[in-house]
Amino acid sequence: RIFVLGIGFFTLCFLMTSLGGQFSAKRLGDSPFTIRTEVMGALESRGVLRRMSDMLEMLMKRMDILARLENSTDFHKGDEARFPLDRFQPAAGLMERIQAIAQNVSDIAIKVDQILRNSLLNGKGMEGRRDQCEVPRDPKYPDCAGKVEWMRARWTSDPCYAFFGVDGTECSFLIYLSEVEWFCPPLPWRNRTVAVPSPPPPPRVQAAFRRDLARLLELIGTGKESLSFMKKRIRHLAQQWLRAARRLEQKLAGRQRDQKHILIHIGFLTEESGDVFSPRVLKGGPLGEMVQWADILAALFMLGHSLRVTVSLKELQSHLGVPPGRGNCPLTSPLPFDLIYTDYHGLQQMKQHMGLSFKKYRCRVRVIDTFGTEPAYNHEEYATLRGYRTNWGYWNLQPSQFMTMFPHTPDNSFMGFVSEELNQTEKQLIKANKVSSMAVVYGKEASIWKGKEKFLAILNKYMEIHGTVYYETQRPPEVPAFVKNHGLLPQHEFQQLLRKAKLFIGFGFPYEGPAPLEAVANGCVFLQARFNPPHSSLNHEFFRGKPTSREATGPAVFQVSSQHPYAEDFIGKPHVWTVDYNNSEEFEAAIKTIMRTQVDPYLPYEYTSEGMLERIHAYIQHQDFCTVSSLPPSPKTKSPAMQSAPSPLALSPNATHLVWSPSAGRAPQAWPPLASLQVWVSEPQHTCTETCRRHGLVCEPTFFRFLNKEEVFLQLSIACDSTEYEMNHLYPAVAENVRECYLQKEPLLFSCAGYNTKYRRLCPCRDFRRGQVALCRDCL
Repeated sequence: RIFVLGIGFFTLCFLMTSLGGQFSAKRLGDSPFTIRTEVMGALESRGVLRRMSDMLEMLMKRMDILARLENSTDFHKGDEARFPLDRFQPAAGLMERIQAIAQNVSDIAIKVDQILRNSLLNGKGMEGRRDQCEVPRDPKYPDCAGKVEWMRARWTSDPCYAFFGVDGTECSFLIYLSEVEWFCPPLPWRNRTVAVPSPPPPPRVQAAFRRDLARLLELIGTGKESLSFMKKRIRHLAQQWLRAARRLEQKLAGRQRDQKHILIHIGFLTEESGDVFSPRVLKGGPLGEMVQWADILAALFMLGHSLRVTVSLKELQSHLGVPPGRGNCPLTSPLPFDLIYTDYHGLQQMKQHMGLSFKKYRCRVRVIDTFGTEPAYNHEEYATLRGYRTNWGYWNLQPSQFMTMFPHTPDNSFMGFVSEELNQTEKQLIKANKVSSMAVVYGKEASIWKGKEKFLAILNKYMEIHGTVYYETQRPPEVPAFVKNHGLLPQHEFQQLLRKAKLFIGFGFPYEGPAPLEAVANGCVFLQARFNPPHSSLNHEFFRGKPTSREATGPAVFQVSSQHPYAEDFIGKPHVWTVDYNNSEEFEAAIKTIMRTQVDPYLPYEYTSEGMLERIHAYIQHQDFCTVSSLPPSPKTKSPAMQSAPSPLALSPNATHLVWSPSAGRAPQAWPPLASLQVWVSEPQHTCTETCRRHGLVCEPTFFRFLNKEEVFLQLSIACDSTEYEMNHLYPAVAENVRECYLQKEPLLFSCAGYNTKYRRLCPCRDFRRGQVALCRDCL
């Protein structure tokens, strides 16, 4: 009896839930699919109501039978009969309630039936038209039939389709595929429902440099140690940012700047990505990414832009306007942001939840990418065919949309970070208080010290060694007893330690962090190991899967030839020494020389707050990846009657390279300006990056499209027996031994990186501002 009662009760709950779901359709006018949704919902609801009424009646009959059986059984039990009958009183009450509900459901069913008849009569014309929908055969929409077929089989796989009004009919498929997505042509009978065009948007608000960072600290929020670390850093450098903003404001002299609406989504801090960083902030974990993100937030805010900051997937979906479901549908409204700064984790999250809108709006994304992404790894088809596919590449973005911590390759944009700046008084005080026999080891995790006893023993002969290795209760056994370990220090205390020390020494890891630049800025000499062979994805686990070659066969700029290639190549001696740690004599000699060498605190301009503000301002004002220039037609597609326009490039006076001709008329709209362009031919063993550097220039990939032409080979006196358009990240190039010339077929593969001894490459170079390799002289 109890079992049957339970079954009846849960059946009632299930039916009521079903009924509620059927009546959850939208109000009339909420979407172009409302009429069909209401009608279908009502039809199905009527059936549910009838089924409920029938089941409730059946349940009531069964309970009545049970009651009679109970009475009959208890009658034969004499005096004990009253106890079972008492126990059955609640069941009798429940039966009465079920009977009342059944009557109400029956009444509702009658009323719904009446409403249905009126609705169907009113919508008969429209319904007749909808039932006549056929899949259009339009050559402009070749994917329409296939998409409709997919919708027939899979439209229930994601609730987002029902959210947009898809109900399983052909017409709802076609309406969705023509008005929400864009695979099918608009239906002619839908023209009357098209909304009136909205008025033009109001004039953009002008960005104004800010004078206070308090509002930014509120935007960042709370709840994670990583966010607390970032906010502390912003507070600590607040006056430095304010001074830099005033200087840049004077430099721009009142130039108009539109205020951009910017979303900053720090994907690696979301719970969905694992957020392995926040729990390790106070335990010696890596802080480089959080240093960079804190500085990006400060720079964007100081430039006067409107920001939204998210570190959760739920917030991201809310800000983007993601419809409910599993992420297969486009956004519910146009993207409200001009730019989105995120990382690889955030990029993956957006792709999973934006549907087709991701492809539409990905040109607005800027990816903060510590180690960089080279074009050969970025192009999905090419990376798959040529073996460059990795865990992080193949996004088909413009390579300049990836923004790096250091200027690894000109193919990506250099974002950077900032170090604390010193005034002249502070610099003099640091020089006066330096302890020439004091060294600090770069490495907060005990594992970095493992196996370094030999180097530490040599260093200990000349210097007092200090460490900042994290530990909870016991001193890490990897740290020798003669090392004075301070434990994990707050940032300002670590800075004070660097201001006293003479030497900051690295043991090979972590790679390319901010600490060596901070040490040099505080008057230390940075000593690091030279890797032989250089580390790369081919021989080192750390780089495996990263979308950059950094191969040992390349020139120094593309090798990870040391722990910190930027410090080695862009700063160098006397501030940075790179030696072979396997050679004890060389290592010991370097220590002796460093102790005798006097150095001033030094910070490259591009790592000052003003330098970073300059770069980000220039990127926001000039980088436009949503308007991509097309390549000229290949020879096979040119009409015989077409005449090539005169080349805007001219041979330089010394006939060694090409420059933009002053007589070329008005230069096409381009950034950097074309006046900075020089075209050089590489040696077979050199990349374009190395070729430009040898001439005191920087490779500029945005200029490749101006020299990807057959006549450029002729202007450089390069003989071509044949010229082919192909997909290859080394083109345009010439194979001189066979007099074959190659032009680039795929713009996304234009790359300053890479070489092959078979080819000499055409390389686009430009000048650069002193201390600011990311910008040309006239780029600001």
